[in-house]
Amino acid sequence: MLRIFPALLLLILSLPHPLWATDLRALVRKAEEQYMGLSSKSRMEMRVRSEHWERTLVMDAWSLGREYFLVRIIAPSKERDVTTLKADKEVWNYLPKVDRVIKVPPSMMGGAWMGSHITNDDLVKANKIDEDYSFSLLEETAEHLLIECIPRPDAAVVWGKIVYEILLPLEIPGKVAYFDEEMQLVREMIFDEVRQIDGRNIPLRMRIQPTEKPQESTMIRYSELDFNIGIDKSFFSLRNLKR
Repeated sequence: MLRIFPALLLLILSLPHPLWATDLRALVRKAEEQYMGLSSKSRMEMRVRSEHWERTLVMDAWSLGREYFLVRIIAPSKERDVTTLKADKEVWNYLPKVDRVIKVPPSMMGGAWMGSHITNDDLVKANKIDEDYSFSLLEETAEHLLIECIPRPDAAVVWGKIVYEILLPLEIPGKVAYFDEEMQLVREMIFDEVRQIDGRNIPLRMRIQPTEKPQESTMIRYSELDFNIGIDKSFFSLRNLKR
């Protein structure tokens, strides 16, 4: 009888993603940091469709860890050099037509970024999910994990909960669902076009879909993505915001 237990233990240890061995926090952080690395530079196209208009922007973006992010519009020409800088919890916008740098106040953090379905608050809070939420496993199959994220009592966040679908075995996001404080689904973020870049499996396209406005969406697709490019904090300055 005693000989059975070592064999049974070895069988359990060999199972993929056992519930008690899954680091949910690390999986969520990996999903949130998938386009970063120690530092990164990317080019992306963002297509925004609203009820009454559509717009397409081509942007260059740079990041350093989770704290620093700079994105500059390069097309169309009428919006060229409009730039956003995120440093820690602060966000600034540069408007070249009037040559003004504007700091985004707390009252406007819920406003749309670049007219999209992404908010200024998303830019600040997205990469802090692992610090502001507690995690539990809702479902585990051979194809995916569903991870529920509930805000910590002292966290200053806008979402009542977030549910991540992590696709296996690549451990990349398939879908992220955002719920308000009444636990009503507000929007979904869907990922696809997975490619391997610098040894990472990366979804190159994501679509943000608001639940109450199914005719609207924001689509972001990465055409270039380089990691560990050798920039430091000095790059993310108000002076460089205007360059």
